[in-house]
Amino acid sequence: MEYWNSTSGSGFVLMGILNDSGSPELLCATITVLYMLALTSNGLLLLVITMDSRLHVPMYFLLGQLSLMDLLFTSVVTPKALMSFLRSENTISFGGCALQMFLALMLGGAEDLLLAFMAYDRYVAICHPLNYVVFMRPRVCWLLVATAWLLASLCAFVYTLYTMHYPFCMSRKIRHLLCEIPPLLKLACADTSRYELLVYVTGATFLFLPLSAIVSSYALILCTVLRMPSSEGKQKALVTCSSHLTVVAMFCGAATFMYVLPSSLHSPKQDNIISVFYTVVTPARNPLIYSLRNKEVMGALKRVLGKYLL
Repeated sequence: MEYWNSTSGSGFVLMGILNDSGSPELLCATITVLYMLALTSNGLLLLVITMDSRLHVPMYFLLGQLSLMDLLFTSVVTPKALMSFLRSENTISFGGCALQMFLALMLGGAEDLLLAFMAYDRYVAICHPLNYVVFMRPRVCWLLVATAWLLASLCAFVYTLYTMHYPFCMSRKIRHLLCEIPPLLKLACADTSRYELLVYVTGATFLFLPLSAIVSSYALILCTVLRMPSSEGKQKALVTCSSHLTVVAMFCGAATFMYVLPSSLHSPKQDNIISVFYTVVTPARNPLIYSLRNKEVMGALKRVLGKYLL
């Protein structure tokens, strides 16, 4: 088996969903629209949370971090995929592939942890409202966010460094939208079975520990909500929680498919569809899920836009 030298500058070839689609132009246009929607919606949500003092509370601080992660995550992948298709140039350098993998893993891992912290925030707000300002004071919020970013960065660095140390075969075609561990390991000219098992175990752990915290938080929230005497209070709590649970379900479903299911159950076509879902569709939908059902966000949006447009 021949090897290729990563220092030669030849790089990899990303054979994403646009190359395998029956209608690539239509799909390209759809992804472009979704990407612009993701940029606009997340950017507006960040602007509103930053500019409106009424939203300077822990819940919206964490929501702003989620929008920032979604905006960065989709920007790591989508522009490269679109430009590669439009220019008919699908190559990505060895260093560019490593950087894309690191950023995608870091942002995905940070979002995983952040969703758990957001569930904890809702638990404190609903189950311990009198102690909310103590448990979720600014220092605690910044500590939670810093933990998500730092821990995810460390894990992403280790994963990227170890994945890219493998020798790769002359076939440089990655049948995926971006540089990720599972499709890249298929090009390795070495036994990767132990590393794949490690990725499976650590991926499942990194996913299910936050998911367990989310499920536990919402189980306690549900018990508290059912004891509320006011139907209006129940409805408000359930609407807030349902938005978060919808985002959790979409994120965890895609992450489970990519990093927890055995490689034998993967196919390039399925992987590409899932990758489009979590890199383009989910970042575009998340701010809409949170804002359209939230009167406070919509009110703040009207105030901010009215202030700068009138």
